[in-house]
Amino acid sequence: MKRSTALLGLLFLCISMAFSQDEMRWDFSLKDVGNGEIELVADVQIKQGWYLYDTKIPDGGPTPTQISFDRIVGAEPIGEFHADTKAKVKYDGIFQMTIGTFQNNARFIQRLKVTDKAGFTLQGDVRAQACDDSSCTPPLPNDFSFTAEHLPATVTVTATAASTPATATTSETSLSFTPLTPAQPADSLGTASSVAVTSAGIDSDLLWTPVIEELQDYGMKGSTAGMSLFWIFISGFIGGLIALITPCVWPMIPMTVSFFLKRNKTEKKKAVTEAMVYGIAIIVIYVVLGLLITGIFGASALNNLATSALFNLIFFALLVLFAVAFFGGFEMVLPAKWTNKMDERADKTSGALSIFFMAFTLVLVSFSCTGPIIGTLLVEAAMSGSILGPAIGMLGFAIALAVPFVLFAIFPSWLSNLPKSGGWLNSVKVVLGFLELALALKFLSVADLAYGWGILDREVFLVLWIVIFALLGIYLLGKIKFPGDSDLPHVTIPRLFLSIISLAFAVYMIPGLWGAPLKAISAFSPPLYTQDFNLYDGEVHAQTMDYEAGIALAKQQNKPVLIDFSGYGCVNCRKMEASVWTDPRVKDILENEYILITLMVDDKAKLPEIIEVEENGRTTRLKTIGDKWSYLQRHKFGANAQPYYIALDHDGKPLSPSYAYDENVERYIEFLQTGLTNFKK
Repeated sequence: MKRSTALLGLLFLCISMAFSQDEMRWDFSLKDVGNGEIELVADVQIKQGWYLYDTKIPDGGPTPTQISFDRIVGAEPIGEFHADTKAKVKYDGIFQMTIGTFQNNARFIQRLKVTDKAGFTLQGDVRAQACDDSSCTPPLPNDFSFTAEHLPATVTVTATAASTPATATTSETSLSFTPLTPAQPADSLGTASSVAVTSAGIDSDLLWTPVIEELQDYGMKGSTAGMSLFWIFISGFIGGLIALITPCVWPMIPMTVSFFLKRNKTEKKKAVTEAMVYGIAIIVIYVVLGLLITGIFGASALNNLATSALFNLIFFALLVLFAVAFFGGFEMVLPAKWTNKMDERADKTSGALSIFFMAFTLVLVSFSCTGPIIGTLLVEAAMSGSILGPAIGMLGFAIALAVPFVLFAIFPSWLSNLPKSGGWLNSVKVVLGFLELALALKFLSVADLAYGWGILDREVFLVLWIVIFALLGIYLLGKIKFPGDSDLPHVTIPRLFLSIISLAFAVYMIPGLWGAPLKAISAFSPPLYTQDFNLYDGEVHAQTMDYEAGIALAKQQNKPVLIDFSGYGCVNCRKMEASVWTDPRVKDILENEYILITLMVDDKAKLPEIIEVEENGRTTRLKTIGDKWSYLQRHKFGANAQPYYIALDHDGKPLSPSYAYDENVERYIEFLQTGLTNFKK
């Protein structure tokens, strides 16, 4: 059974890999443009949600789309390889430059002068890096090969061109190929290491042996969706508890419970039953709301919206609007006729249906307070990418909201201990207003990074948060008053402690203005690389950029290996390095517990010899060091997207599940600790 499971897992990985290499489909053709000239036309279809880069990218940027010729006979290139499709140009905050990208499809052109029609030969490849919001593929070669028979029949060779065959002949390149066999990967693909170590005792054959099945046993494809759903539920539950103490809901508890008790004076059991039905109705209404939202938009659409710059701008504006409403700027209510209609339905019906309409009335009446909380929760749930996210979030919210109604119906004596409604309820709204305003900046930050405006760099964001939480602390001390606030003759103990927490939090953020990591808010603040003034040195550097040399070094120091499959043009690799590796705990583990090997899959340095390998039924030529590392990732680990992290022992065996793009520091530390624990066994 275990073997069958492993085989199925291997089959699944192979299928996944086949699909993952399908982000771009290239088609090459030759076109006669007259005067003895032709165009090599490269058309590419790009997978939905992915993009590739333009041919002209400034130095220090991502990998551009490039052409290289292995052999040219009877022709010579004219001009540069360029895009015939208009690129979408935007500022990239990671690389701090304006970059052109293409989505859906694009066409690239290289013009050539034909000098010898009969002997015409054209061989080479186009390399492009495909990226989406979470990963990038290595710039693998997409080969083309044309001979005289592929030339358009209308091509004519001018007398001048025909009289200079020597020029065409000298452009022919002679290539040598070395097949890569399992017995000699290190010999065939050896590169200079940045660390002087001896590779004696290293079994190169073993180091290149695929470990896809072992990774499958570790759960390489395992998802964190289960944990995400759990935290979505907890977030929803906390949101429900907060909604419970708002002015729209709190006064409804004694009113509703008293209604059930008075309606069933002689039958307390029936009153409890009706209260339970009321609570269940609230839960059903909110869960159905979550399912409806997912059903209308779909989980993927919700996730795309949540990561959309435009959507984040819209939600920023909404949260600011909600904050103004909580501050007392205006009253946000649903149309009165909706509430009146629900009241009428509740009066005209009886039994469980009547109670359901009462619950629906509560949902509508409380919207002015619960709406902003629900809206925020739904967006966070959408970001999980799970189809159940919104429904699970609403389930947690509704349970927290409904349970008190049931409990107070079962234990009516508790009602006498409830704090009376008063000015403190308005204070709850104002506090929520401050929190909504702070959270709004998170969504503005996402849009700012996407569009490259640079108006909300990390230090600007921190200054605004420091001011917001300082004002919140001052408000809780009674030094600021909003519409609806009652007089505060003295500061209550709860307000004092909340004020201390808020002011302390504001002080905690101050060192961040000089580059302190502030990991408590790293999920909300812009990344550290956006900060102009930074005294904190948190960069982590690899000990080597060579696989075999890194294994040898690890063996000498008796440490496990952490391979970082990265790329010079990998945006999300830079994000991981800036937001995760800068964490002091992560930095300490990487520098002291592991031998960190960074392998750049887009390294353009040429190999001593071109290597031919058989892969997925076709011959692939490895020409550069980047090709070598990209092949290692695909061949040994069954993956081809970056960033990609894997912990290995000295035999190249995995010590833990692999780790892809995920900026959660705690999960990354858990991944590293798992590798260390298994290495020491």
